[in-house]
Amino acid sequence: MTPVLVTGAAGFIGFHLAERLLRAGRPVVGLDNMSAYYDVELKRGRLKALQEHPGFTFAEVDLADADALNSVFAEHRFELVFNLAAQAGVRYSMQNPHAYVRSNLDGFVNLLEACRHGGVKHLVFASSSSVYGAVTKMPFSVHQNVDHPLSLYAATKKSNELLAHSYSHLYRLPVTGLRFFTVYGPWGRPDMAMYLFTSAILEGRPIDVFNNGQMQRDFTYVDDVVESLVRVGDKPAQANTDWSGEAPDAATSNAPYRIFNIGNSEPVTLTRLIEAIERATGKTAIKNLLPMQPGDVPATYADVSDLMLYVDFAPRTSIEDGAQRFVDWYRGYYGL
Repeated sequence: MTPVLVTGAAGFIGFHLAERLLRAGRPVVGLDNMSAYYDVELKRGRLKALQEHPGFTFAEVDLADADALNSVFAEHRFELVFNLAAQAGVRYSMQNPHAYVRSNLDGFVNLLEACRHGGVKHLVFASSSSVYGAVTKMPFSVHQNVDHPLSLYAATKKSNELLAHSYSHLYRLPVTGLRFFTVYGPWGRPDMAMYLFTSAILEGRPIDVFNNGQMQRDFTYVDDVVESLVRVGDKPAQANTDWSGEAPDAATSNAPYRIFNIGNSEPVTLTRLIEAIERATGKTAIKNLLPMQPGDVPATYADVSDLMLYVDFAPRTSIEDGAQRFVDWYRGYYGL
């Protein structure tokens, strides 16, 4: 069986996807540069779990290193590629913009080139709900234009969609972009709200609550995201024969290109998230209420009707169930 390439395999979503594929008996080649953006020990822990599967091969490669990436493609004949490698984080993009250009732009072009020359039959890549930026009409639809990003991170993700479309048009490379909405769950990133809040609440430390707790996010449980990824991966994008340049549809193309939202379709306030974690931990949060931060948006809300029609699935895990699962993992991982 041809191995599946998963970039960012030691990252949060990449780890869960690689594990799901391996458990289904599909060999996986995992790439990761083991960036120190957050605790590398967490990445090593994920990697150790993946290496327990006989079908897993790991290569420590940075997508910005074209020669190293091309060597991996030369060794394996990938038909399906999942790109989950990226420099993440909205606020960090204001402190270190060049890291985002290197990883999310230079690295992504290198990957597109490798897919083009490697005969890949389907590239599925991670975009982000942040591309909606200044759009206020909700729920966010993939058919809306998204030309007003509010952070450099969001701009790089929108750029990924544009770059992918150009390769799909020029080289008929089937590409599918997935706009993730605030993914959380076991093995999650330590810079995300679920992790930060759980850690602080269990230790009795105050938590910073932006927009006075009224910030809304479409929190999406990681298992639901992985199910979406697997189903989309098995259905390569095809050209929309009804697509017209007179009234262009932003989610499709006359090239084999598709965009989908991956969200829970239920905006949750930070206040409700905190309450769910309080119930799961049995502890009360100490809240430090703060205003909105630069680059943030007040709310996200995904319209996933296109995803449901395409793969007969949409995320549905409640924040209460997801928070309990995360807290259970957190206690176990840290021996609490």
